Amino acid sequence: MKKGLKTRGPDPRGLIMYPWNTLLRISDDAAGIVLAAIIGICAGFGALVFWKTIEFFSWLFFNQGAEWFSFLGDHYVIILPVLGGLIFGPIIYFLAREARGDGPPEIMGAMATDGGYIRARVAAVKVLASSICIGSGGSVGREGPIVQIGGAIGSIVGQRFRVPKSWLNTMVLCGVAGGISATFNAPIAGAFFALEIVQRRIIARNVGFVILSSVMAAIVARTFLFSKDNPTAFVVPDYKMESNLEILLFIVLGLITALVAVAFVRFFYKTEDVISRFHTPMYLRPAIGGLAVGVLGFLSLRYVSTSSFSADIFGVGYGNHYAAGGGFLNAGSIDGILLGQVGASVVLALLALKIVATSITLGSGGSGGTFAPSLFMGAAVGSACGSLFEKIFPGTTGPVGAYAIVGMAAFFAVVVQGPITAIIMLFELTRGYEMILPVMAAVVIAVAVARVFSKESIYTMQLKRKGIDLGAMEERDVMRTTRVSEVMVRDFQSVPPQMPVTQLLRQMEEVGELGFPVINEENHLLGIVTLSDVHAVTRKEGFDSAALTVAAIATTRSLIVAFPDQTLHEVLLQLGAKEVGRIPVVDRNNPTRCLGILRRHDIVRAYVQEVSGASQPHHHQLESSAESLGPSKLQ
Repeated sequence: MKKGLKTRGPDPRGLIMYPWNTLLRISDDAAGIVLAAIIGICAGFGALVFWKTIEFFSWLFFNQGAEWFSFLGDHYVIILPVLGGLIFGPIIYFLAREARGDGPPEIMGAMATDGGYIRARVAAVKVLASSICIGSGGSVGREGPIVQIGGAIGSIVGQRFRVPKSWLNTMVLCGVAGGISATFNAPIAGAFFALEIVQRRIIARNVGFVILSSVMAAIVARTFLFSKDNPTAFVVPDYKMESNLEILLFIVLGLITALVAVAFVRFFYKTEDVISRFHTPMYLRPAIGGLAVGVLGFLSLRYVSTSSFSADIFGVGYGNHYAAGGGFLNAGSIDGILLGQVGASVVLALLALKIVATSITLGSGGSGGTFAPSLFMGAAVGSACGSLFEKIFPGTTGPVGAYAIVGMAAFFAVVVQGPITAIIMLFELTRGYEMILPVMAAVVIAVAVARVFSKESIYTMQLKRKGIDLGAMEERDVMRTTRVSEVMVRDFQSVPPQMPVTQLLRQMEEVGELGFPVINEENHLLGIVTLSDVHAVTRKEGFDSAALTVAAIATTRSLIVAFPDQTLHEVLLQLGAKEVGRIPVVDRNNPTRCLGILRRHDIVRAYVQEVSGASQPHHHQLESSAESLGPSKLQ
């Protein structure tokens, strides 16, 4: 580093800033690629460990439990969620309370309020607690937990490599994408889940890293979890529309699904409010909720199941698991619904039971996701509507299972407010293009209708109830999401150190700039010279403008610089109360190489564009106003 140049911006946690590319001896982007790949692989193996842990506890509770509690007969399933709650409740309460609940809201909150910093123990506690909750029959999914597990892995890797604070959230997103990708063998959907739902916007810089992480996780999943004969998490036939007019029925399905999904979200939080009033220690509430879930599960098996279909509301509802009685099943209730094997009355009963069981499981402090239950409920709504349409329009509708698939996508899109993710996920899960038009139509209608009632997803609503309003924070803190590279001036003029001050003044007048970087013949940045520097020396007695050069008046010591990957918020923190009008943007690996100039009015313009979407002429007015703020100490 050139003597006199000083980089600013220590990490508030005391970590040494930016040693990652120094350690790897490569550029920032190359280092990001390496870390994204590492995080993806780790997230893939994290999903593998999580799956196997769930399978173990499923065997322990349902298979071994059938032997241990044989004296209870079929009623033994009632106490399984209770036992699970007695185990994982204290684990969460005393070791990592962040592991309570769904998973995505906790990740989103960590990104919004703590810069992506997540404690290392969260991943381990989440794996253990969620595995016990799901394995003992909690009516939750494994996708929400894997989002938190993957996000925690990304944060841990980022912290270990001491990445810049502006990169840590990107590492978290890489872990989230990898977790979803490995769980569903859906790398595209995994990437969009991270960007559309967790980050809530698609920032170009993050896309490549997130996609790479998702791909690496999918490779791990395809090696250890999936096979060519079983490439997806669901058993889905090749459905298609019977006629183009059938699209109208799918639009109606989207409308109905939206109403049911909105009702579910409201019931979910109402249940949480009721349980929160219980005068019971928080670590015991999962056991109390487990008792209610156990009773509901027993009722579904005893009174809803048929000779050909087991109405099982325990666990995730699909995939390999141990069921009541201790037998191992390759598929679950949701698979039967997608195959069109379940009657409308059974489906509606399952829908009601699943809504209540999921709300109680998570409302009482369970650890698991609403992701899989949303797919379950959506499939149930779609199947019921498909049966109704079949009776009203006999011979003109497609299979009931086709409506179940579309309902699954629409319901999920409403709950998480992620239409693109829902469409892509169903496309990847079905591995076919025939149902893409019905899915798109139903999803768009469902989301549009749902937003009439609320623009919040089930995740952002959870954060809002905790006092974290992401929408308001995004409006206030757009500077945190805009990087220097997006707004800096790349086509800039510089001056040599030997230039006379008289010539400098003429150049300032000709080009209309109040300052320039000072760059020598070796193309090294030496400092910056501004009009205020000129004014400072012209006021002195004995000033000789003919003999004075730029090198004599330029700011060279303690020079404030910015890096392209920094956010504008970080730059503003560096500036503090200093009246600085422009700073050089330099290469992090070579701070003597000037890449551009960041001016005060560039920051103002970026803020206006993000917050108000003002017209271009107004931006120019702001720029002129910023420049006309006068010769206050403009660096």
